[in-house]
Amino acid sequence: MGGIWIIFIAFTLVSWLVSNQLKSRFKKYSQLPTANGMSGKEVVEQMLRDHGIKGIRIGSVDGQLSDHYNPTDKTINLSKDVYHGRSIAAAAVAAHETGHAIQHAEAYIWLQMRSALVPIVSFSSKWVQWVLLAGILMVNSFPQLLLVGIVLFAGTTLFSIITLPVEVDASRRALVWLKTSGITTYETQKSAYDALKWAAYTYFVAALSSLATLLYYVMIYMGRRD
Repeated sequence: MGGIWIIFIAFTLVSWLVSNQLKSRFKKYSQLPTANGMSGKEVVEQMLRDHGIKGIRIGSVDGQLSDHYNPTDKTINLSKDVYHGRSIAAAAVAAHETGHAIQHAEAYIWLQMRSALVPIVSFSSKWVQWVLLAGILMVNSFPQLLLVGIVLFAGTTLFSIITLPVEVDASRRALVWLKTSGITTYETQKSAYDALKWAAYTYFVAALSSLATLLYYVMIYMGRRD
């Protein structure tokens, strides 16, 4: 079991470093005002109008960088700093989440694939660690149990990997719109890009961590007779 702890500690450290950088960038770019003084909520409203999308509710939620789009009830949920903020950081995050709403409206294939995996991931997350633990303990007497755990964990890994193009595309849509709408200038566009880049890194680290852990369990299964 020592290998899994090495993977866990390594990626926990990397994730912490990336998260700190993201918070630092958000704090820095929260000091840069948008060219037209629009708040995060107003950015969402304008971007939706420009893309002809209706029926999306905009809400404010607690927490820092807790912003997300919920395709189930078609709501864009912005943290209070983003919802009320009139900075480049707030505009970038708000536009990114609106990018997800646009993906949904356009039936973006990667978003559809991720949504299809949600029930599987919800089920797997409740049982996978227990199945994997029991599978490792019984790897020589009942290896099929570990294989079941690997299949369950593979579902969550696939979800993390599919999330990457979804997030990158949402940021791409956000940056293009921020520039063409005049909300960012030549200089502040770079800041918006930098903020969204570090946000994307968090998903990349999560996917890489999940893949490394999956390969570790596969190696245990493959070497069970050694």
